[in-house]
Amino acid sequence: MTIDIPGVVVSQRRTWPDQRGDFLELFRSDEYPQAFVQFNHSFSRANVLRGLHYHQHQADLWYIVRGLAQVALADLRGDRAHVEVFDLAAGSATTVFIPPGVAHGYLAVEDVDMFYAVTRTYDLDDEHGVAWDDPELGIAWRVRDPVLSERDRTNPQLRWQDLPSFS
Repeated sequence: MTIDIPGVVVSQRRTWPDQRGDFLELFRSDEYPQAFVQFNHSFSRANVLRGLHYHQHQADLWYIVRGLAQVALADLRGDRAHVEVFDLAAGSATTVFIPPGVAHGYLAVEDVDMFYAVTRTYDLDDEHGVAWDDPELGIAWRVRDPVLSERDRTNPQLRWQDLPSFS
């Protein structure tokens, strides 16, 4: 899978199966520009939509352990958003590295367990959002009425003049 957003890295990880099961190496520190400092686990029931979120400084690395997610990425670092939408499924041995300035979200098409690593510990000042249904982004989500958190329900429409600088 090729994603045409600078800095986003989709990696097909290698698995080593044998009669006992599988071994999968999720990441190597020399493959990424920043070190990961916090690992998280998120569980989302089917029809939950998380996002769109973005950070000024933090990068994320996503891996689906169980389920199927419809992922949306929107590059906010230019003067016009470039959007990519794709599926990320358990068993695909795929990781997605998301750099600062790329808004990201996912719809749990079915129940999803996601492990994700971040390059900074939680910092409320580096948590930003854009409305999941922003008309300028035009994301064709597979659900019309997703289950949303209060934060995601009230994320603002995209306003280019209000975006921070990214590093």
